[in-house]
Amino acid sequence: MNKIDFALVISAQFCNPNGDPLNGNRPRQDYDGYGYITDVCLKHKIRNRFADYGEKVLIIEDSRVTDGLFSIGARVKAQPPLNECIKRKDPDAFRNEACRIWLDVRTFGQVFAFKDGSQGVSVPVRGPVSIGEARSLDIISIIDIGITKGTNLEDDKSRKKDSATMGNKYVIDHSAYVAYGSIYPQLAELTGFSDADAQILKSSMATIFENDASSARPSGSMGSQLFWWEHDCPTGRKNSLHVHRSLHVKPAEDFPFYTCDPEPIPGIELSVLN
Repeated sequence: MNKIDFALVISAQFCNPNGDPLNGNRPRQDYDGYGYITDVCLKHKIRNRFADYGEKVLIIEDSRVTDGLFSIGARVKAQPPLNECIKRKDPDAFRNEACRIWLDVRTFGQVFAFKDGSQGVSVPVRGPVSIGEARSLDIISIIDIGITKGTNLEDDKSRKKDSATMGNKYVIDHSAYVAYGSIYPQLAELTGFSDADAQILKSSMATIFENDASSARPSGSMGSQLFWWEHDCPTGRKNSLHVHRSLHVKPAEDFPFYTCDPEPIPGIELSVLN
């Protein structure tokens, strides 16, 4: 396959794009006031889309588990070929088999750490797809909303405790975020990541917020636009920094709260998915 660069532009309105559990689940914000969505969050949503497409995924949230396996260890043990590799203490065979089974492993990589020393050292898999955190184009405005709970968790027969309990939720007024990433053919060859896998990744990122609605992110509150640059050679016509900077994204007042102006680059084909 040839080198691929991409940019994911995200619009958000009256929602919490990515809450920080260490800060009361407020939308993530740096010291200068700009918002961000972590790369871990983006990969999590991409993995969910992989599962929506019927692909096998190693790391998936409990609410989406359909095979009764709720940990990485359980999924590894459920694969006889991987158990054979562990018995033979063959990390290379283990790595190849894990990449063959799970799309997210051959996409993003994974570190398989074994507690039992008899199984040998941990097996690292370096994935060909690199994606950074999404940063907001402007300083975000966080709105603190007071909410109430209409019932008690447990029955209070004396009725001394009021069932209405106060709480808070946090949303941003509106903003746009941008994340950049690349796919490296040299690493793709090692994990078996194919052109067909790249198309699944492309579709997943373009629809990253499908089936992702929640009270923090109501349906329609978040959208995405994907800019996908395909080079005509494995080494790439330009380095990723040059390609990413060829896309000029500026904040705007009206929905989707940004404007994009991509520059054409010889030898690189740009496709845009909304």
